[in-house]
Amino acid sequence: MATTEISTSAARTPIVSSKRLRLGALTALVIGSMVGSGVFSLPQNMAAGAGPLAVIIGWGITAVGMMALVFVYQSLATRKPDLDAGPYAYAKAGFGPFIGFNSAWGYWISAWIGNVSYAVIVFSALSYFFPSFGDGNTWQAVLGASVLLWAIHLLVMAGVRQAAIVNLIVTVAKIAPIVLFIGVVAVAFKVDVWSLDFTGLGNANLGSIMDQVKSTMLVTLWVFIGIEGASVFSARAERRKDVATATVFGFLTCLALYALVSLLSLGIMSQPELAALKNPSMAGVLEAIVGPWGAILINLALVVSVIGAFLSWTLLAAEIPHMAGRDGTMPKYFGYENERGVPSTALLITNLLVQAFLIITLFAQSTYQALFYIASAAILVPYIFSGAYAAKLAMTGESYGAGENRIVALIIGVVATAYGLWLVYAAGLSYLFMCAVLYAPGIAFYIWARRENRERVFQPVEAVLAAALVAIGLYAGWQMWIGAVSAL
Repeated sequence: MATTEISTSAARTPIVSSKRLRLGALTALVIGSMVGSGVFSLPQNMAAGAGPLAVIIGWGITAVGMMALVFVYQSLATRKPDLDAGPYAYAKAGFGPFIGFNSAWGYWISAWIGNVSYAVIVFSALSYFFPSFGDGNTWQAVLGASVLLWAIHLLVMAGVRQAAIVNLIVTVAKIAPIVLFIGVVAVAFKVDVWSLDFTGLGNANLGSIMDQVKSTMLVTLWVFIGIEGASVFSARAERRKDVATATVFGFLTCLALYALVSLLSLGIMSQPELAALKNPSMAGVLEAIVGPWGAILINLALVVSVIGAFLSWTLLAAEIPHMAGRDGTMPKYFGYENERGVPSTALLITNLLVQAFLIITLFAQSTYQALFYIASAAILVPYIFSGAYAAKLAMTGESYGAGENRIVALIIGVVATAYGLWLVYAAGLSYLFMCAVLYAPGIAFYIWARRENRERVFQPVEAVLAAALVAIGLYAGWQMWIGAVSAL
């Protein structure tokens, strides 16, 4: 299809379209982006490294941290209506172009690697019916995932609004089986199973309570990635205030679903039994209660859910580099659109990367869990700087009226930032090294964009940060090459 290049002046104005996204579509983008594969694997993923007490603490920390992040995006959407595309725009406005670029780059990495993990888990679920798909990384599974990838590509190319409507329908369809699961498990819940080794300290493999809590952190982050979905599409929203409403409603809905799924499952099967389940582990839990039809239902629900999340994240993954290309953060090449207003170039590049990583999973035998850990770690940079920007606005008073209370906003921004830094610590060395390897090549694109716009490439501090990132990336790559560190 024909493409058009966005001029520099146009890049600083919102997308103008008569087909805007309404509250329902925005909320579905938030929920649809979050509710993907993660919820169906929560029983095993959480129990793999933690007992009931640590799981409760983990959800408590996540609830506070993610709620702070929700309030950050809610506040920034209304206080900075001129900043479209969410996380990276806030990082750029608050801390300069280099930090803004890395936020955009990190978000993009997280999005398309997340889509690789979705493709893997879809065919892992289908292996319940077709064993040749294995764990989602056999050649048959990679072939099927490739067909799915390019089918979604064609759907999005037909128009963002049309794809968002399809996503709304799929989101409603995939929530129903999760609600059914919660209802059945709540009725079958056994207090004696729940209270057995409540602290997890009876299992030497789990470690201390702190170690157990740390093991839950990237899992809980993964299932909430997408909370900023409405912010990313703020330029396409029919009403700006709907962005904040969609974000809060989506978060509260998903928090309730996730916590109930993981905690109630610990009253059906013991921690070791849950940890040994094949994913999607919700299938094993429901099968233990109602028989084989429960596993069939959950595996089918997972396929529907992940295809919907795949669609949502394809939209998000293309929107970030597209908007970054429009405003000069990334090369202008990423800012091209087709006549339907679809970010065609960014979409194509994104899906080519997904395709490449699908092939890599065939040879590296990468698992769904390794991929979602990498995607979770990669998104921490934009999350941290979003919180820091909200705190900065509260400290300086920018965008606040005379006499307006800024203390609460400052606390929320600090909590959101601290939560992001805590997650960096909890992620561990392997996944941070993998992220450094993926972040370092982005510097070449940053230099390309700056020269394209005839702007100074680096300030002194930025040059030091860039050099450090390259050095860490090279060292991490070497450590992975010799097998000293493994993320996949």
